Amino acid sequence: MNWVLVFLFVFFRLCPISLSKVTISVTPTTVARSGDTVTVSWSNVDSPSELDWLGIYSPPDSRNDHFIGYKFLSSSPTWKSGSGSISLPIINLRSNYSFRIFRWTRDEINPKKHDHDHNPLPGTAHMLGESEGVGFGSGYGSEQIHLAYTDSEDEMRVMFIVGDKEGRKVSWGQRDGAWSHVAVARVVRYEREDMCDSPANTSIGWRDPGWIHDAVMTNLKKGVRYFYKVGSDSKGWSKTQSFVSRDGDSDNTIAFLFGDMGTAAPYATFIRTQEESISTMKWILRDIEALGDKPAFVSHIGDISYARGYSWLWDHFFAQIEPVASKVAYHVCIGNHEYDWPLQPWKPDWSYGVYGTDGGGECGVPYSLKFNMPGNSSESTGTRAPATRNLYYSFDVGAVHFVYISTETNFLPGSSQYYFIKHDLESVNRSKTPFVVVQGHRPMYTTSNENRDAPIRKRMLEHLEPLFVKNNVTVALWGHVHRYERFCPVNNFNCGSTWKGFPVHVVIGMAGQDWQPIWEPRPDHSDVPIFPQPERSMYRGGEFGYTRLVATKEKLTLSYVGNHDGEVHDMVEILASGHVLSGGVGVGDDAVTNIEMVGSTLSWYVKGASVLLLGGFMGYVLGFIAHARKRNATKGSWTPIKNEET
Repeated sequence: MNWVLVFLFVFFRLCPISLSKVTISVTPTTVARSGDTVTVSWSNVDSPSELDWLGIYSPPDSRNDHFIGYKFLSSSPTWKSGSGSISLPIINLRSNYSFRIFRWTRDEINPKKHDHDHNPLPGTAHMLGESEGVGFGSGYGSEQIHLAYTDSEDEMRVMFIVGDKEGRKVSWGQRDGAWSHVAVARVVRYEREDMCDSPANTSIGWRDPGWIHDAVMTNLKKGVRYFYKVGSDSKGWSKTQSFVSRDGDSDNTIAFLFGDMGTAAPYATFIRTQEESISTMKWILRDIEALGDKPAFVSHIGDISYARGYSWLWDHFFAQIEPVASKVAYHVCIGNHEYDWPLQPWKPDWSYGVYGTDGGGECGVPYSLKFNMPGNSSESTGTRAPATRNLYYSFDVGAVHFVYISTETNFLPGSSQYYFIKHDLESVNRSKTPFVVVQGHRPMYTTSNENRDAPIRKRMLEHLEPLFVKNNVTVALWGHVHRYERFCPVNNFNCGSTWKGFPVHVVIGMAGQDWQPIWEPRPDHSDVPIFPQPERSMYRGGEFGYTRLVATKEKLTLSYVGNHDGEVHDMVEILASGHVLSGGVGVGDDAVTNIEMVGSTLSWYVKGASVLLLGGFMGYVLGFIAHARKRNATKGSWTPIKNEET
């Protein structure tokens, strides 16, 4: 029997924790809707450690190391007593949740297993306990509702997610409850096998994406508020939403534009999430509510959710934008983090340092199916995955013609996209839309130290800039660089001598993501920033935020709104003649107030349970592991626009 004693001695040396002692409970065990909060409570944790952590799992039978997120028990004020609780909202992933508590010791830290910020991921060798399952009630209706324009001005598209393929509808009318019209939704879905690389096609990154429903509301009157709901009698209906239809007879244009926003999550996970995205949505919602019955739309130019193969972050993203995207059309173009993968079809020799693995193996599939933009652009993936869509398209709103392009697929002469851009710009009716705004992800102009993208910028300058100049593009908006930067009217790196005739390029990738450290002076030249600001760069800002575009047939105003205060920090005005007024705060302030975009009565608070959920997200408490979150730059300070990581 000596071997039994030896075994027991070794077992208790390696496993000193009595798993049966730890109690975990969750309340409630059934939540009504996605985004509702649950509270996880525990007791009887012996010798509590700052490295004890709570794992979040969906589905409940996931492997220990396949959590969707984690929080350290030390985020509870009473954790040192061995008891405590953590409250957090949970997003409906179309499966139940469970929660597990683990002990992790310092000598078990594996530097080779780390998150996106190079913090080691917590170990799962010692599980102390597991909760019962937590689920969602039936009849909660459809979720992740978002609108988009179609190719017809009298239509509005609505898309949403449900957990099954049973038919759903959209009902709409001009009064709440007076559902005078109905349309059946088209249903699509993608599978794990459609993903092109890891982690998207592995069990650690894949989760059931649900069934994507797509319906179109037709024969809409111009500039009228419509009420709508989506779902079915048997499966439940969403709450009533509303939007204001496009008005082709109006000269007014209102849009909210940004890039690189991402999403926030109430826990740490394998990759960095974007807490500033909460503020971006909050301030845009404020502006939309101030509009009353004026139509507007949102433009998100690439790097949409930053899921990068961890599919549940798409669910977080759509839940976060729903308070905005259910009210106004939400338009997108593709970025590197939706698409790039090693075997992407178009990858010329000069681009191997440009296009990498930034898409996390998604190869554009979630982006292509979760959104449905105007036009019919598509490119084959060369795999079993569906074709990549929503690449390039255009539409008119008021006095502005908006063009979206793809910097991730072929834009060179001879390509279908080049032909589209050339033909589209040459066909603009400038008497109807005197302003033209082109949008794409990777910038043609930036003063950041972005060496990796130099080859693509060279081709854009060679092939696209002449089209922009020849066809009098008013503004070119870009993302990818996670800062705001506005240039003079520029061509071939030179400002227009008369301040007109060339496009104004503006980088607007400051909506949430933040790879960049603070710009700091060189030690031997304390008065010179790392990235010198040439004359063509009129304004650079390190503040998170978004831009607000307001136009009539006489003038277009683009304003940069900062997230820390919701105020305008930069502005440029462009007349229909092409003359560009000097930029800066205070120039033409009436451009916004004349159409009641902002006012002294605007609340600092946003309404609705969904927004309260967003505002309730807390910063992550990670014990001794400090996430490399970068402090927002103060107004007027030098901040770097980009480092080598995109």
